[in-house]
Amino acid sequence: MRREAIINTRKLYYLLIAMLAGQRLLELRLSKQNEKRMMQQGGREHAAGHFRFMKVLHTGWFVAMVAEAGWLRRPFRPALAAVAGLVAVLGQFLRYAAIRTLGRRWTVRIVTVPGQPPVRHGIYRYLRHPNYLGVVLEIAAVPLLHTAYLTSLVFSLANALLLRTRIRAEEEALAADADYHRWLADRPRLVPRPSAGRR
Repeated sequence: MRREAIINTRKLYYLLIAMLAGQRLLELRLSKQNEKRMMQQGGREHAAGHFRFMKVLHTGWFVAMVAEAGWLRRPFRPALAAVAGLVAVLGQFLRYAAIRTLGRRWTVRIVTVPGQPPVRHGIYRYLRHPNYLGVVLEIAAVPLLHTAYLTSLVFSLANALLLRTRIRAEEEALAADADYHRWLADRPRLVPRPSAGRR
């Protein structure tokens, strides 16, 4: 591939990352609005320390994607980028299906309102944590749009470790405030089953 083409694909990659960063900032703003509303309804936050680690992980992910593609001169591989693009779009779909389904109850922090049953409709008919599956797919796929495979690998592993404790903390919070396991015990966590939505 000619040098000019490589530079152009890298610029497009950087533009996409900038757009994703802007998207995340808007999501944080929406989350804060929802958190405030839920707190006014008697809500409470759980495992607040996880949020700091999430911010560090996602900030590092953005920085690493740019650094690896630029400093290490990662090439653009059309076939890999096409597959990664499809996976990233699926991740976006899952995240925004979760945000839309939860509506005013969607937050980045773990916030529950005692007595409110968990959401069971929409995408939550099939999965307990579609948002987290979307994040998993994005963290793995977006760096591969410009062959930043080290970023994909390292941050996928770090995200898996974080989600292991994050999901446990969220489910414990929902179990305490919303009888979570009675409502959603039949839903898979992250890998959908064909029969899940029919139960």
